[in-house]
Amino acid sequence: MKKFIETLKNCWKIEDLRQRLLITLLFTAIYRFGSFVVLPGINPSMLEKLQSQTSGGLMSLLDMFSGGAFSNASIFALGIMPYISASIVMQLLAIAVPYFQKMQREGESGRKKIQWYTRVLTVAILVFQAPSYLLNLKMQAANALATGISWTVFMIPATIILAAGSMFILWLGERITDKGVGNGISLIIMIGIIARLPQAFVQEMTSRLQAISGGGLIMFIVEILILYAVVCASILLVQGTRKIPVQYAKRLVGNKQYGGARQYIPLKLFAANVMPIIFAQALMFIPLAVVRYQSENASSVVQQLMDNRSLLYNVIYVILVIAFTYFYTAITLNPTQMAEDMKRNNGFIPGVKPGKDTAEYIDTVMSRITLPGSLFIAFIAIMPALAGLLDVQQAFSQFFGGTSLLILVGVVIDTLQQIESHLLMRHYDGLLNSGHTRQGGVAAY
Repeated sequence: MKKFIETLKNCWKIEDLRQRLLITLLFTAIYRFGSFVVLPGINPSMLEKLQSQTSGGLMSLLDMFSGGAFSNASIFALGIMPYISASIVMQLLAIAVPYFQKMQREGESGRKKIQWYTRVLTVAILVFQAPSYLLNLKMQAANALATGISWTVFMIPATIILAAGSMFILWLGERITDKGVGNGISLIIMIGIIARLPQAFVQEMTSRLQAISGGGLIMFIVEILILYAVVCASILLVQGTRKIPVQYAKRLVGNKQYGGARQYIPLKLFAANVMPIIFAQALMFIPLAVVRYQSENASSVVQQLMDNRSLLYNVIYVILVIAFTYFYTAITLNPTQMAEDMKRNNGFIPGVKPGKDTAEYIDTVMSRITLPGSLFIAFIAIMPALAGLLDVQQAFSQFFGGTSLLILVGVVIDTLQQIESHLLMRHYDGLLNSGHTRQGGVAAY
Protein backbone atom coordinates (compact mmCIF):
# COMPACT_ATOMS: atom_id res chain seq x y z
CA MET A 1 0.00 0.00 0.00
CA LYS A 2 2.86 2.36 0.85
CA LYS A 3 4.46 1.78 -2.56
CA PHE A 4 1.11 2.32 -4.28
CA ILE A 5 0.62 5.68 -2.52
CA GLU A 6 4.18 6.68 -3.40
CA THR A 7 3.54 5.78 -7.02
CA LEU A 8 0.42 7.97 -7.07
CA LYS A 9 2.49 10.86 -5.70
CA ASN A 10 5.08 10.32 -8.43
CA CYS A 11 2.34 10.34 -11.07
CA TRP A 12 1.12 13.68 -9.73
CA LYS A 13 4.65 15.14 -9.75
CA ILE A 14 5.06 14.56 -13.49
CA GLU A 15 3.16 17.43 -15.12
CA ASP A 16 2.61 15.74 -18.48
CA LEU A 17 1.38 12.51 -16.89
CA ARG A 18 -0.84 14.44 -14.45
CA GLN A 19 -2.50 16.31 -17.32
CA ARG A 20 -3.01 13.11 -19.28
CA LEU A 21 -4.61 11.38 -16.31
CA LEU A 22 -6.93 14.34 -15.65
CA ILE A 23 -7.95 14.50 -19.32
CA THR A 24 -8.67 10.77 -19.28
CA LEU A 25 -10.82 11.12 -16.17
CA LEU A 26 -12.67 14.11 -17.63
CA PHE A 27 -13.54 12.41 -20.93
CA THR A 28 -14.59 9.16 -19.26
CA ALA A 29 -16.79 11.18 -16.88
CA ILE A 30 -18.41 12.87 -19.90
CA TYR A 31 -19.07 9.44 -21.40
CA ARG A 32 -20.66 8.15 -18.20
CA PHE A 33 -22.79 11.29 -17.88
CA GLY A 34 -24.06 10.88 -21.45
CA SER A 35 -25.08 7.29 -20.68
CA PHE A 36 -27.86 8.67 -18.45
CA VAL A 37 -29.10 11.37 -20.87
CA VAL A 38 -32.35 9.93 -22.23
CA LEU A 39 -33.49 10.48 -25.82
CA PRO A 40 -35.65 13.62 -26.15
CA GLY A 41 -39.34 12.76 -25.82
CA ILE A 42 -38.81 9.52 -23.86
CA ASN A 43 -40.09 9.14 -20.30
CA PRO A 44 -37.40 7.17 -18.39
CA SER A 45 -39.92 5.96 -15.80
CA MET A 46 -41.70 3.91 -18.49
CA LEU A 47 -38.70 1.77 -19.49
CA GLU A 48 -39.20 -1.12 -17.05
CA LYS A 49 -39.94 -3.64 -19.81
CA LEU A 50 -36.87 -2.59 -21.80
CA GLN A 51 -34.70 -2.94 -18.71
CA SER A 52 -36.21 -6.34 -18.02
CA GLN A 53 -35.45 -7.39 -21.60
CA THR A 54 -31.77 -6.48 -21.19
CA SER A 55 -31.36 -8.41 -17.95
CA GLY A 56 -30.49 -11.69 -19.69
CA GLY A 57 -29.23 -13.27 -22.89
CA LEU A 58 -27.31 -11.41 -25.57
CA MET A 59 -29.23 -8.25 -24.74
CA SER A 60 -27.45 -8.14 -21.38
CA LEU A 61 -24.11 -8.21 -23.21
CA LEU A 62 -25.16 -5.32 -25.44
CA ASP A 63 -26.27 -3.39 -22.39
CA MET A 64 -22.98 -4.17 -20.63
CA PHE A 65 -20.84 -2.96 -23.52
CA SER A 66 -22.84 0.29 -23.60
CA GLY A 67 -22.46 0.82 -19.87
CA GLY A 68 -26.22 0.57 -19.26
CA ALA A 69 -27.02 3.20 -21.91
CA PHE A 70 -28.92 0.62 -23.97
CA SER A 71 -31.49 -0.07 -21.25
CA ASN A 72 -31.71 3.63 -20.36
CA ALA A 73 -32.72 4.64 -23.92
CA SER A 74 -29.78 7.01 -23.77
CA ILE A 75 -28.31 9.11 -26.55
CA PHE A 76 -25.30 6.75 -26.22
CA ALA A 77 -27.48 3.61 -26.42
CA LEU A 78 -25.63 2.09 -29.39
CA GLY A 79 -22.25 2.69 -27.76
CA ILE A 80 -18.94 2.10 -29.50
CA MET A 81 -19.73 -1.42 -30.79
CA PRO A 82 -20.73 -0.27 -34.33
CA TYR A 83 -17.23 1.14 -34.72
CA ILE A 84 -15.71 -2.10 -33.42
CA SER A 85 -17.78 -4.09 -35.92
CA ALA A 86 -16.68 -1.79 -38.75
CA SER A 87 -13.04 -2.12 -37.67
CA ILE A 88 -13.27 -5.92 -37.70
CA VAL A 89 -14.74 -5.83 -41.22
CA MET A 90 -11.90 -3.56 -42.38
CA GLN A 91 -9.31 -5.89 -40.86
CA LEU A 92 -10.79 -8.80 -42.79
CA LEU A 93 -10.85 -6.73 -46.00
CA ALA A 94 -7.20 -5.79 -45.46
CA ILE A 95 -6.42 -9.52 -45.43
CA ALA A 96 -8.61 -10.70 -48.31
CA VAL A 97 -8.89 -7.74 -50.74
CA PRO A 98 -5.75 -6.66 -52.66
CA TYR A 99 -6.89 -3.01 -52.79
CA PHE A 100 -6.96 -2.74 -49.00
CA GLN A 101 -3.79 -4.85 -48.69
CA LYS A 102 -1.97 -2.28 -50.80
CA MET A 103 -3.48 0.52 -48.77
CA GLN A 104 -2.26 -1.08 -45.54
CA ARG A 105 1.30 -1.16 -46.88
CA GLU A 106 1.28 2.58 -47.65
CA GLY A 107 2.21 3.51 -44.11
CA GLU A 108 0.64 6.52 -42.40
CA SER A 109 -1.28 7.69 -45.47
CA GLY A 110 -2.75 4.21 -45.94
CA ARG A 111 -3.70 4.04 -42.27
CA LYS A 112 -5.59 7.34 -42.57
CA LYS A 113 -7.48 6.06 -45.62
CA ILE A 114 -8.45 2.87 -43.80
CA GLN A 115 -9.61 4.97 -40.82
CA TRP A 116 -11.78 7.04 -43.16
CA TYR A 117 -13.36 3.93 -44.67
CA THR A 118 -13.91 2.57 -41.16
CA ARG A 119 -15.80 5.70 -40.14
CA VAL A 120 -17.96 5.58 -43.28
CA LEU A 121 -18.78 1.94 -42.59
CA THR A 122 -19.55 2.82 -38.95
CA VAL A 123 -22.11 5.40 -40.09
CA ALA A 124 -23.65 2.84 -42.45
CA ILE A 125 -23.98 0.34 -39.60
CA LEU A 126 -25.50 3.02 -37.36
CA VAL A 127 -28.08 3.91 -40.00
CA PHE A 128 -29.23 0.29 -39.83
CA GLN A 129 -28.89 -0.30 -36.09
CA ALA A 130 -30.51 2.93 -34.86
CA PRO A 131 -33.96 2.26 -36.46
CA SER A 132 -33.76 -1.36 -35.24
CA TYR A 133 -33.13 -0.14 -31.70
CA LEU A 134 -36.01 2.35 -31.94
CA LEU A 135 -38.40 -0.32 -33.26
CA ASN A 136 -37.51 -2.50 -30.30
CA LEU A 137 -38.00 0.49 -27.99
CA LYS A 138 -41.44 1.04 -29.48
CA MET A 139 -42.39 -2.61 -28.89
CA GLN A 140 -41.05 -2.66 -25.32
CA ALA A 141 -42.05 0.82 -24.17
CA ALA A 142 -44.70 2.20 -26.50
CA ASN A 143 -46.09 4.41 -23.72
CA ALA A 144 -42.69 5.94 -23.00
CA LEU A 145 -43.01 8.46 -25.85
CA ALA A 146 -44.38 11.85 -24.85
CA THR A 147 -48.05 12.51 -25.64
CA GLY A 148 -48.70 14.23 -28.96
CA ILE A 149 -45.59 12.82 -30.70
CA SER A 150 -45.96 10.00 -33.20
CA TRP A 151 -43.32 7.29 -33.45
CA THR A 152 -42.99 7.92 -37.19
CA VAL A 153 -42.01 11.53 -36.61
CA PHE A 154 -39.87 10.64 -33.58
CA MET A 155 -37.71 8.02 -35.32
CA ILE A 156 -36.06 10.35 -37.82
CA PRO A 157 -34.46 12.79 -35.34
CA ALA A 158 -33.88 9.94 -32.85
CA THR A 159 -31.91 8.00 -35.47
CA ILE A 160 -29.73 11.04 -36.10
CA ILE A 161 -29.19 11.54 -32.35
CA LEU A 162 -28.23 7.88 -31.77
CA ALA A 163 -25.80 7.92 -34.70
CA ALA A 164 -24.32 11.23 -33.56
CA GLY A 165 -24.01 9.86 -30.01
CA SER A 166 -21.96 6.89 -31.16
CA MET A 167 -19.73 9.07 -33.33
CA PHE A 168 -19.22 11.43 -30.38
CA ILE A 169 -18.11 8.46 -28.25
CA LEU A 170 -15.64 7.59 -31.02
CA TRP A 171 -14.37 11.18 -30.93
CA LEU A 172 -13.96 10.97 -27.14
CA GLY A 173 -12.00 7.74 -27.50
CA GLU A 174 -9.64 9.25 -30.07
CA ARG A 175 -9.06 12.29 -27.87
CA ILE A 176 -8.20 10.03 -24.93
CA THR A 177 -5.70 8.17 -27.12
CA ASP A 178 -4.10 11.45 -28.27
CA LYS A 179 -4.23 13.51 -25.09
CA GLY A 180 -4.79 10.98 -22.30
CA VAL A 181 -3.44 7.64 -21.11
CA GLY A 182 -4.16 4.31 -22.76
CA ASN A 183 -6.20 3.32 -25.79
CA GLY A 184 -9.30 5.52 -25.71
CA ILE A 185 -11.68 3.13 -27.46
CA SER A 186 -10.65 0.28 -25.19
CA LEU A 187 -10.95 2.48 -22.09
CA ILE A 188 -14.49 3.49 -23.03
CA ILE A 189 -15.50 -0.15 -23.45
CA MET A 190 -13.84 -1.01 -20.13
CA ILE A 191 -15.59 1.85 -18.30
CA GLY A 192 -18.95 0.65 -19.64
CA ILE A 193 -18.26 -2.90 -18.47
CA ILE A 194 -16.82 -2.07 -15.06
CA ALA A 195 -19.72 0.30 -14.31
CA ARG A 196 -21.91 -2.79 -13.92
CA LEU A 197 -19.52 -4.64 -11.60
CA PRO A 198 -20.43 -3.07 -8.20
CA GLN A 199 -24.16 -3.60 -8.68
CA ALA A 200 -23.68 -7.14 -10.00
CA PHE A 201 -21.35 -7.98 -7.09
CA VAL A 202 -23.81 -6.70 -4.46
CA GLN A 203 -26.75 -8.50 -6.09
CA GLU A 204 -24.86 -11.79 -6.22
CA MET A 205 -23.68 -11.51 -2.62
CA THR A 206 -27.18 -10.59 -1.42
CA SER A 207 -28.79 -13.48 -3.28
CA ARG A 208 -26.28 -15.95 -1.82
CA LEU A 209 -26.68 -14.70 1.72
CA GLN A 210 -30.48 -14.72 1.44
CA ALA A 211 -30.59 -18.24 0.01
CA ILE A 212 -33.05 -20.50 1.84
CA SER A 213 -30.70 -23.45 1.81
CA GLY A 214 -27.53 -23.20 3.89
CA GLY A 215 -24.02 -22.66 2.59
CA GLY A 216 -24.73 -19.42 0.74
CA LEU A 217 -21.66 -17.67 2.15
CA ILE A 218 -19.44 -20.65 1.34
CA MET A 219 -20.73 -20.72 -2.26
CA PHE A 220 -20.02 -17.01 -2.60
CA ILE A 221 -16.46 -17.51 -1.36
CA VAL A 222 -16.05 -20.38 -3.86
CA GLU A 223 -17.29 -18.06 -6.64
CA ILE A 224 -14.73 -15.41 -5.71
CA LEU A 225 -11.92 -18.00 -5.71
CA ILE A 226 -13.00 -19.27 -9.14
CA LEU A 227 -13.18 -15.69 -10.41
CA TYR A 228 -9.66 -15.03 -9.11
CA ALA A 229 -8.35 -18.13 -10.90
CA VAL A 230 -10.03 -17.11 -14.16
CA VAL A 231 -8.61 -13.59 -13.89
CA CYS A 232 -5.10 -15.03 -13.46
CA ALA A 233 -5.64 -17.26 -16.50
CA SER A 234 -6.90 -14.26 -18.49
CA ILE A 235 -3.78 -12.29 -17.57
CA LEU A 236 -1.68 -15.15 -18.95
CA LEU A 237 -3.73 -15.15 -22.14
CA VAL A 238 -3.66 -11.37 -22.64
CA GLN A 239 0.05 -11.03 -21.96
CA GLY A 240 0.80 -14.00 -24.18
CA THR A 241 3.84 -16.25 -23.97
CA ARG A 242 6.71 -17.35 -26.17
CA LYS A 243 7.13 -20.67 -24.35
CA ILE A 244 6.36 -23.66 -26.53
CA PRO A 245 6.63 -27.41 -25.80
CA VAL A 246 10.20 -28.44 -24.97
CA GLN A 247 10.38 -31.11 -27.67
CA TYR A 248 9.74 -28.42 -30.29
CA ALA A 249 11.77 -25.68 -28.63
CA LYS A 250 14.93 -27.80 -28.72
CA ARG A 251 14.60 -28.32 -32.46
CA LEU A 252 13.34 -24.86 -33.41
CA VAL A 253 16.78 -23.27 -33.11
CA GLY A 254 18.52 -21.55 -35.96
CA ASN A 255 22.23 -22.26 -36.40
CA LYS A 256 22.92 -18.59 -37.10
CA GLN A 257 24.79 -16.98 -34.19
CA TYR A 258 23.86 -13.49 -32.98
CA GLY A 259 26.16 -12.17 -30.28
CA GLY A 260 26.99 -15.69 -29.19
CA ALA A 261 23.36 -16.67 -28.56
CA ARG A 262 21.17 -18.89 -30.67
CA GLN A 263 17.82 -17.39 -31.77
CA TYR A 264 14.50 -19.14 -31.19
CA ILE A 265 11.74 -18.76 -33.72
CA PRO A 266 9.17 -16.49 -32.01
CA LEU A 267 6.16 -18.82 -31.94
CA LYS A 268 3.46 -18.02 -29.39
CA LEU A 269 1.05 -20.35 -27.68
CA PHE A 270 -1.57 -17.56 -27.88
CA ALA A 271 -0.49 -15.81 -31.06
CA ALA A 272 -4.07 -14.74 -31.84
CA ASN A 273 -4.54 -13.34 -28.32
CA VAL A 274 -8.11 -12.10 -27.62
CA MET A 275 -9.10 -11.42 -31.23
CA PRO A 276 -10.82 -14.83 -31.83
CA ILE A 277 -13.27 -14.14 -28.99
CA ILE A 278 -13.99 -10.63 -30.28
CA PHE A 279 -14.57 -11.92 -33.82
CA ALA A 280 -16.75 -14.81 -32.64
CA GLN A 281 -18.78 -12.57 -30.32
CA ALA A 282 -19.44 -10.14 -33.18
CA LEU A 283 -20.85 -12.98 -35.29
CA MET A 284 -22.99 -14.25 -32.42
CA PHE A 285 -24.71 -10.84 -32.30
CA ILE A 286 -26.12 -11.43 -35.81
CA PRO A 287 -29.35 -13.13 -34.60
CA LEU A 288 -30.24 -9.91 -32.79
CA ALA A 289 -30.10 -8.01 -36.06
CA VAL A 290 -32.08 -10.71 -37.88
CA VAL A 291 -35.02 -10.58 -35.48
CA ARG A 292 -34.66 -6.83 -34.82
CA TYR A 293 -34.13 -7.30 -31.09
CA GLN A 294 -37.42 -9.23 -30.81
CA SER A 295 -37.43 -12.86 -29.69
CA GLU A 296 -41.08 -13.50 -28.81
CA ASN A 297 -42.03 -14.51 -32.35
CA ALA A 298 -38.67 -16.06 -33.25
CA SER A 299 -38.15 -19.78 -33.74
CA SER A 300 -36.76 -21.94 -30.93
CA VAL A 301 -33.37 -22.16 -32.69
CA VAL A 302 -33.07 -18.37 -32.94
CA GLN A 303 -34.14 -18.02 -29.31
CA GLN A 304 -31.34 -20.40 -28.27
CA LEU A 305 -28.87 -18.39 -30.35
CA MET A 306 -29.95 -15.30 -28.43
CA ASP A 307 -29.38 -17.00 -25.07
CA ASN A 308 -25.69 -16.99 -24.20
CA ARG A 309 -26.28 -19.75 -21.64
CA SER A 310 -27.92 -22.20 -24.03
CA LEU A 311 -26.10 -25.32 -25.24
CA LEU A 312 -26.49 -24.50 -28.95
CA TYR A 313 -25.12 -20.99 -28.49
CA ASN A 314 -22.03 -22.17 -26.63
CA VAL A 315 -21.29 -25.06 -29.01
CA ILE A 316 -21.33 -22.68 -31.99
CA TYR A 317 -19.39 -20.11 -29.97
CA VAL A 318 -16.62 -22.62 -29.16
CA ILE A 319 -16.38 -23.74 -32.80
CA LEU A 320 -16.10 -20.12 -33.97
CA VAL A 321 -13.46 -19.29 -31.36
CA ILE A 322 -11.31 -22.28 -32.33
CA ALA A 323 -11.73 -21.56 -36.05
CA PHE A 324 -10.86 -17.88 -35.65
CA THR A 325 -7.84 -18.81 -33.51
CA TYR A 326 -6.40 -20.86 -36.35
CA PHE A 327 -7.41 -18.22 -38.90
CA TYR A 328 -5.88 -15.30 -37.02
CA THR A 329 -2.72 -17.27 -36.21
CA ALA A 330 -2.33 -18.16 -39.89
CA ILE A 331 -2.52 -14.53 -41.01
CA THR A 332 -0.31 -13.30 -38.15
CA LEU A 333 2.51 -15.84 -38.59
CA ASN A 334 3.37 -16.78 -42.18
CA PRO A 335 5.47 -20.01 -42.23
CA THR A 336 6.60 -19.45 -45.82
CA GLN A 337 7.85 -15.95 -45.05
CA MET A 338 9.56 -17.16 -41.88
CA ALA A 339 11.31 -19.94 -43.82
CA GLU A 340 12.47 -17.48 -46.48
CA ASP A 341 13.81 -15.08 -43.83
CA MET A 342 15.74 -17.92 -42.17
CA LYS A 343 17.21 -19.02 -45.49
CA ARG A 344 18.17 -15.45 -46.40
CA ASN A 345 19.98 -15.06 -43.04
CA ASN A 346 21.77 -18.42 -43.41
CA GLY A 347 19.73 -19.90 -40.58
CA PHE A 348 18.12 -23.33 -40.50
CA ILE A 349 16.36 -25.87 -38.27
CA PRO A 350 18.64 -28.85 -37.53
CA GLY A 351 17.45 -31.92 -39.42
CA VAL A 352 15.08 -29.97 -41.70
CA LYS A 353 15.92 -28.81 -45.23
CA PRO A 354 15.69 -25.05 -45.87
CA GLY A 355 12.84 -23.66 -47.97
CA LYS A 356 9.61 -25.62 -48.44
CA ASP A 357 10.42 -28.33 -45.88
CA THR A 358 11.14 -25.68 -43.23
CA ALA A 359 7.88 -23.90 -44.01
CA GLU A 360 5.94 -27.16 -43.71
CA TYR A 361 7.68 -28.02 -40.44
CA ILE A 362 6.93 -24.61 -38.92
CA ASP A 363 3.33 -24.89 -40.10
CA THR A 364 3.01 -28.30 -38.42
CA VAL A 365 4.43 -26.99 -35.16
CA MET A 366 2.15 -23.95 -35.31
CA SER A 367 -0.88 -26.18 -35.79
CA ARG A 368 0.05 -28.36 -32.83
CA ILE A 369 0.70 -25.51 -30.39
CA THR A 370 -2.34 -23.54 -31.61
CA LEU A 371 -4.73 -26.36 -30.65
CA PRO A 372 -4.18 -26.15 -26.85
CA GLY A 373 -4.16 -22.38 -27.13
CA SER A 374 -7.49 -22.35 -28.97
CA LEU A 375 -9.04 -24.76 -26.45
CA PHE A 376 -7.87 -22.54 -23.60
CA ILE A 377 -9.34 -19.44 -25.26
CA ALA A 378 -12.61 -21.30 -25.89
CA PHE A 379 -12.73 -22.34 -22.23
CA ILE A 380 -12.32 -18.72 -21.12
CA ALA A 381 -15.03 -17.70 -23.62
CA ILE A 382 -17.70 -20.04 -22.21
CA MET A 383 -16.86 -19.51 -18.53
CA PRO A 384 -19.91 -17.21 -18.05
CA ALA A 385 -22.17 -20.07 -19.19
CA LEU A 386 -20.37 -22.52 -16.90
CA ALA A 387 -20.81 -20.05 -14.03
CA GLY A 388 -24.53 -20.15 -14.77
CA LEU A 389 -24.49 -23.85 -13.90
CA LEU A 390 -23.53 -22.78 -10.37
CA ASP A 391 -26.61 -20.54 -10.27
CA VAL A 392 -24.49 -17.38 -10.55
CA GLN A 393 -26.68 -14.46 -11.55
CA GLN A 394 -26.52 -13.35 -15.18
CA ALA A 395 -25.00 -9.92 -14.49
CA PHE A 396 -22.21 -11.27 -12.27
CA SER A 397 -21.48 -14.32 -14.43
CA GLN A 398 -20.34 -12.07 -17.30
CA PHE A 399 -17.23 -11.23 -15.30
CA PHE A 400 -16.17 -14.90 -15.11
CA GLY A 401 -14.75 -14.89 -18.62
CA GLY A 402 -15.62 -14.15 -22.21
CA THR A 403 -15.04 -10.86 -23.97
CA SER A 404 -15.86 -8.69 -20.97
CA LEU A 405 -13.20 -10.13 -18.64
CA LEU A 406 -10.51 -10.21 -21.31
CA ILE A 407 -11.24 -6.59 -22.21
CA LEU A 408 -10.97 -5.56 -18.57
CA VAL A 409 -7.67 -7.40 -18.08
CA GLY A 410 -6.23 -6.25 -21.41
CA VAL A 411 -7.07 -2.58 -20.95
CA VAL A 412 -5.83 -2.47 -17.36
CA ILE A 413 -2.49 -4.06 -18.34
CA ASP A 414 -2.08 -1.77 -21.35
CA THR A 415 -2.91 1.38 -19.35
CA LEU A 416 -0.61 0.43 -16.48
CA GLN A 417 2.17 -0.23 -18.94
CA GLN A 418 1.80 3.26 -20.45
CA ILE A 419 1.77 4.88 -17.01
CA GLU A 420 4.85 2.91 -16.02
CA SER A 421 6.69 4.00 -19.17
CA HIS A 422 6.08 7.64 -18.18
CA LEU A 423 7.42 6.94 -14.69
CA LEU A 424 10.51 5.09 -15.90
CA MET A 425 11.39 7.85 -18.37
CA ARG A 426 11.52 10.26 -15.41
CA HIS A 427 13.58 7.77 -13.38
CA TYR A 428 10.76 6.91 -10.96
CA ASP A 429 9.98 3.40 -9.80
CA GLY A 430 7.49 1.47 -11.90
CA LEU A 431 4.11 0.28 -10.76
CA LEU A 432 5.26 -3.26 -9.96
CA ASN A 433 8.59 -4.45 -8.65
CA SER A 434 8.13 -7.68 -10.55
CA GLY A 435 7.91 -5.79 -13.81
CA HIS A 436 4.90 -7.73 -15.09
CA THR A 437 3.53 -4.70 -16.85
CA ARG A 438 6.76 -4.36 -18.76
CA GLN A 439 6.10 -7.62 -20.52
CA GLY A 440 3.54 -5.83 -22.59
CA GLY A 441 -0.18 -5.98 -22.34
CA VAL A 442 -2.55 -5.61 -25.20
CA ALA A 443 -5.45 -3.23 -25.55
CA ALA A 444 -8.89 -4.74 -25.79
CA TYR A 445 -9.05 -3.42 -29.23
